[in-house]
Amino acid sequence: MSLNEAETRARLVDPKLKAAGWTDREVNREFWYSTNYLYAPGKILLVGDKARRGKPKRVDYLLRYTDGFPIAVVEAEPEGSPPEAGLEQAKRYAQDLGLAFAYATNGHRILEYDFFTHTSRELTAFPTPKELWERWTLNTGLQQPTPGSLREAPAVYGLPVSGNPLLHPYCPEDRCGKRPHYFQERAVREVILRIMRGQKRILLTMATGTGKTFVSLQIVWKLLKSKWLQQRHPERPARVLFLADRVVLRNQAYNTFSPFSTGDSEPRYLIEGEPLSLNRDLYFGIYQTLWSPTEDGRRLYEKFPPDFFDLVIIDECHRSGWGTWREILEHFGSAIHLGMTATPKQDENVDTYAYFCAEEPEIAIDPQDPSRGTWRPPAFQYSLGQGIEDGFLATYKVHRVRTTLDANGLRLEDAIEQGADVFIPEDVEPREIYTTPQFEREITVPDRTRAMVKHLAGLLRRFGPMEKTMVFCVDMEHARLVARLLQDEFGPETGLDNYAVPIVSEEGEEALRWLEAFADSTKKAPVVATTAELLSTGVDVPSCRNIVFMKTISSPVLFKQIIGRGSRLDPATDKYWFRIIDFTGATRLFDQWDRPPGPPPEVPKGPFTARLEGVVVHAHTKELLVGASVSVRMGPNIQQGPIRTDGEGRFVFERLPGGTLTVIVRAPRFAQRELRVDALADETVFVEVSLKPETKSARKIRVEGLQVTIADEAIFTIDATGQQLSLTEYQAYTRQRVRQHAPTLSDLRGIWVDSNRRRRFLEDLRNVSIHPELLAEVEGNTEADAFDLLAHIAFGAPVRTRGERATAFLNREQAFLRRHRAEAREVILELLDKYRAGGIEQLEPEIFGVSPFREWGGAVKLSRWFEGLDGLRMALKEMRERLYPIWEVKQ
Repeated sequence: MSLNEAETRARLVDPKLKAAGWTDREVNREFWYSTNYLYAPGKILLVGDKARRGKPKRVDYLLRYTDGFPIAVVEAEPEGSPPEAGLEQAKRYAQDLGLAFAYATNGHRILEYDFFTHTSRELTAFPTPKELWERWTLNTGLQQPTPGSLREAPAVYGLPVSGNPLLHPYCPEDRCGKRPHYFQERAVREVILRIMRGQKRILLTMATGTGKTFVSLQIVWKLLKSKWLQQRHPERPARVLFLADRVVLRNQAYNTFSPFSTGDSEPRYLIEGEPLSLNRDLYFGIYQTLWSPTEDGRRLYEKFPPDFFDLVIIDECHRSGWGTWREILEHFGSAIHLGMTATPKQDENVDTYAYFCAEEPEIAIDPQDPSRGTWRPPAFQYSLGQGIEDGFLATYKVHRVRTTLDANGLRLEDAIEQGADVFIPEDVEPREIYTTPQFEREITVPDRTRAMVKHLAGLLRRFGPMEKTMVFCVDMEHARLVARLLQDEFGPETGLDNYAVPIVSEEGEEALRWLEAFADSTKKAPVVATTAELLSTGVDVPSCRNIVFMKTISSPVLFKQIIGRGSRLDPATDKYWFRIIDFTGATRLFDQWDRPPGPPPEVPKGPFTARLEGVVVHAHTKELLVGASVSVRMGPNIQQGPIRTDGEGRFVFERLPGGTLTVIVRAPRFAQRELRVDALADETVFVEVSLKPETKSARKIRVEGLQVTIADEAIFTIDATGQQLSLTEYQAYTRQRVRQHAPTLSDLRGIWVDSNRRRRFLEDLRNVSIHPELLAEVEGNTEADAFDLLAHIAFGAPVRTRGERATAFLNREQAFLRRHRAEAREVILELLDKYRAGGIEQLEPEIFGVSPFREWGGAVKLSRWFEGLDGLRMALKEMRERLYPIWEVKQ
């Protein structure tokens, strides 16, 4: 008799691994394997408001060359099965984990798949650790360091590590608080591999909430602790700059890097102005501080020598580093630049990808369609969708709402006819019709905001009024109004004076205090934070359960950042999913989150013989503007300048390509301007650039006294398609799907009373996002029998509760009860109570393993009262059929 999988692993596979030099003793921290390695906890699945985990992702064996370097997976099959049966699964696991070698075995035969050669072969034994490492270094173009060429790192976990950052252990869990997840290990490995190859510009694209800063800590830990980064200058320590564009992001990174600090030394340094310390290892700064002028007329960043840093980490690099602040990166151009972003390649951040991915290999956008062109991908990508699929990020539910104004638009003449008061500033030319994008930007309609807030308040009362909520508004004025209205709704009933607060840039220190309290899940208030932009990025509020859009969004990048505010899990508050409450149609951008990148823009080609001259003037007075900043953008991340206009307001650019160029002009107290200029080879083009003084934004039209109501509401999402349906649409969808399985009510009853058919039927419905328990909740009838709900929706049958069916059974089936002895009748009555509480699934044999049947002796002992096990099974079958009598469904 052949061995099962567990026996095969213990008796056959483990000995073969050990014979090849692998060990199951993790304490050695090298050449070891872990069994049943769970690398993803499983997608969080929603049924109504209840969350459960899907199937986790687990590999039989994960082989590690060192604690910090996984190298292969092994999938075991039972002895009697061919290893081919497990090879494809092993390949999928290896691809997930980013490993080059996958093995499948039944304990006798061993199949290997090599992702470098894209071929498989049969082996008589597993490769040794040394053999795998040598093959890996050969195929990646990375040679093993020559002994003695690098300074040795101190022993870690008792293992002498040879100065190779790939093999160096991660920051210990007792210092960092956690171990890297599989995708974080992949990110660390891909970045360090590129650095060791000599690559100078590298990009990580990882969804919000997946730990980009923690990944950067592990990268720096390996590079510094292995002493590898120091090899370029053994006379001094290696230095790292973490660069952000907001203080909160800088401070979060500073705190994340705290494991580097010891009681004896503090290598971290916050750049906050002069005087600077030049004797630290880890620096944390923001662009604004580094760009600030010093007493000697230089910028603060110029106080650092250009070669001071070995590695510059640029956080949220998609929105920083271009234009004026680009000079900071250029100053430290000799350093390795590691960009981190949460946004996939979009038209908005093409410069980011062109800059950081220039050294990546060029690959096809779609291997199946060469006509779509090629692109250079980041070193590693981990999308929001993948994070949700793996179960590391919270899943979401979309609740889409439209007011009558958003559905139909607003004409001022119609508003006047309805008796509304319309105030039009003198300098404003009204539109014929106003739609969602203009509301609160060009025209203020307080009645619309009140209707939205009133509806939101109703939703929050239904969902839970103390659930942390972020509301994204059009501007600061709008955010303050929404906060005031929500405070008026909930202040009296909660007794909180700060139930809803506006957190906007102009609120200063008070806003920061509110933000800290809002982000702290242990603090009761504030419950709701309204904002325009401040909360869109860089704010960790893991307990946030509701993201509300009251502003229109056209940028997929910004939309993705905002959604990221809700995607973090928070087990401390039992938060595994979040809601998106959308009043403005922002969720239309979902489709663009993980779209394949479009063809890259063409890089300009020579000859570079065009010349551009120009002058910058005041738009109103024609006064020459001296010292204005002028740049010329020729293509993605190809730019000349910025240069300053001379004493006559003039500027000159030479060696430009022919074609359309973008001229970018800035000056203090003037509005920035971009304009297109057509340059001609071998010719000089002259352009006059007029800058308008910065002015306060134009006053808005105001309309008051309108009747605004909710026009429609969509609260169901079909997972497979992302389609959002209203209750009426969802009922029609359910009707169609049920009738595909059961064309008549009699067919539905036949499926329902047959255990196997019913379970397959319900599983099929759930696979297309139909959940009877969710329908019962929305219909406000949680006691309804699931059969009756489906029968009502599909065929118009009356809805009965489980209690009503149980009572009818007792009244109708006395003859059935009298057929059984007294002890059996007691069992039947207890089963009926179980059905009344939980439905037909309680009338299956598994029920005899729970109380009180367990205490009564379980199925074996109870069967004696039913003339044996067959009699007990028959009684259950009869109960199911008699609860749903066939005469009910005859038409």
